[in-house]
Amino acid sequence: MALPWTLHGDGKTVGAQEVVGPGERLSWPLTIGIGSQHVVAMFGATFLVPLLTDFPPSTTLLFSGIGTLLFLLITGNKLPSYLGSSFAFIAPITAATASAGMGSALFGIMAVGALLTLVGVIVQLTGTGWIDRLMPPIVSGAIVALIGFNLAPVAKANFDKAPLTALITLVAVILCTVLFRGILGRLSIFLGVVVGYVAAVFFGEVDFSRIADAAWIGLPPFTAPANPFENPAAVLGVLPAFLPVVLVLIAENVGHIKGVAQMTDAKVNRLTGRALLADGLATMLAGFGGGSGTTTYGENIGVMAATRIYSTAAYWVAGIVAILLGLSPKVGAIIFTIPDGVLGGVTTALYGLIGVIGVKIWLDNKVDFSKPVNQFTAATALIIGIADFTLNADTLSFNGIALGTLAAIVIYHLMTWLGRVRRTA
Repeated sequence: MALPWTLHGDGKTVGAQEVVGPGERLSWPLTIGIGSQHVVAMFGATFLVPLLTDFPPSTTLLFSGIGTLLFLLITGNKLPSYLGSSFAFIAPITAATASAGMGSALFGIMAVGALLTLVGVIVQLTGTGWIDRLMPPIVSGAIVALIGFNLAPVAKANFDKAPLTALITLVAVILCTVLFRGILGRLSIFLGVVVGYVAAVFFGEVDFSRIADAAWIGLPPFTAPANPFENPAAVLGVLPAFLPVVLVLIAENVGHIKGVAQMTDAKVNRLTGRALLADGLATMLAGFGGGSGTTTYGENIGVMAATRIYSTAAYWVAGIVAILLGLSPKVGAIIFTIPDGVLGGVTTALYGLIGVIGVKIWLDNKVDFSKPVNQFTAATALIIGIADFTLNADTLSFNGIALGTLAAIVIYHLMTWLGRVRRTA
């Protein structure tokens, strides 16, 4: 069977103003190199999620690679993107694992994937207009921001365990961002972790005992989601914390697709429904086997913008490499040796950046904060999310992310509707 890519030129050179499209590829040695670069770009963020949630890193990497290949198949090799671990899952996973165990957290991940899959089917049939109306920039920006800021106490807790190591890591992240150009500058989080790790080794904070016992090749640990019929109160009780994550995944996917479309071809926007469907199925698959939920990765879109190479062939390479890494328990054991101080330093920046992305959504869309509806939507949602307001109703518990998300949507649409009725808008 013939491969779906055509060779770009001679496959060896790309002019300064030339673009390698999704349906094209360079020579296979170059394509493998570019695909490996995408692995490096996604690796820093993807392995942090299992570290912060105590999920097996090798399992998460395996399902990340499988999810990426599934995404490419469903989008017909027309949408270059990598599916890595979504940071939107960190808070609900942490809360669910602490209260009801890992199985319940995996059930929550599967529920999010199922809902996102349904949204993808609806978008494929109806278009994205209703998403824009449900979550205008003021709402989507508030939801993304409150998820990042809600995680601030987690960053502080890890920072306090080894302040000097955490500070070295944080400074390294900041300096790498401004000292290096191109792909190295985009890998500042990863490089900061490396510098912090070296410092932690010097301070005697790294435990290498688990590495020697881990095999080089083998299946990662798999964990099944909890059965909601066996303990419905505990399992179903995690859903209020998880379901708002769907809104973030929708916003991330739509935003990334628009970015790729702007860089390649506007027709890519027609694949939004398929992309949401694919991400939903990949998230369900990950939750079924013990991995974290996935999303399209901005890090890899940044790599494409820098290289002007949008070939989906490179993403097939990246997905396959991620699968191979996931099949090495020793890789997972090495990742798990990263100490709390390093995580505290990197997440101090990373969680803040998630919050700032929400602010950037407001700025990019020129949200008018002189309007009371925008003021109250953002202000109320952020305070609820940052303070982590909690509402317990019988067996269900709604955390700050769930309540903040609900507040952003309800306040905006209620105030907008009343303003029109009363003509006070």
